[in-house]
Amino acid sequence: MSSAIEARLNDLGITLPEAAAPAANYVPFVATGNQLFVSGQLPMASGKIQVTGKLGDNVSIEDGKQAARLCAINLLAQAKAATGDLDKVVRLVKIVGFVNSTAEFTEQPQVINGASDFLVEAMGDAGRHARSAVSAASLPFGAAVEIEAIFEIDS
Repeated sequence: MSSAIEARLNDLGITLPEAAAPAANYVPFVATGNQLFVSGQLPMASGKIQVTGKLGDNVSIEDGKQAARLCAINLLAQAKAATGDLDKVVRLVKIVGFVNSTAEFTEQPQVINGASDFLVEAMGDAGRHARSAVSAASLPFGAAVEIEAIFEIDS
């Protein structure tokens, strides 16, 4: 039986991918007590980064929002890998979004809304969260966006 979150994802036409393996010397998530910390996720699908480049230069806000949405899908994939069942996810506590952007670009919050809006859509009220949206001079592999998360889980 699928979780309520997975049922919402199914209604949205989304199947969670396999959780990505770390690209360096870190773990993809750490569960401690009733918190799950998920390492930064990139806008990957089918094993490839889908949106590369810099907001304010060669990436549009709309493409940045799509990148953030892909990051959020990958955050849920990691949460499922960590818990074995998304029904164990009580709520999303916080996300931190990094936007690969020029010094002049100031719409980081609008870009990260791509993740925030999706997570509320997928998780309902349990997806409402605290958040930071910050500029980064560059991100791994040239990704346009990277997002990390903290979830509350049933331990």
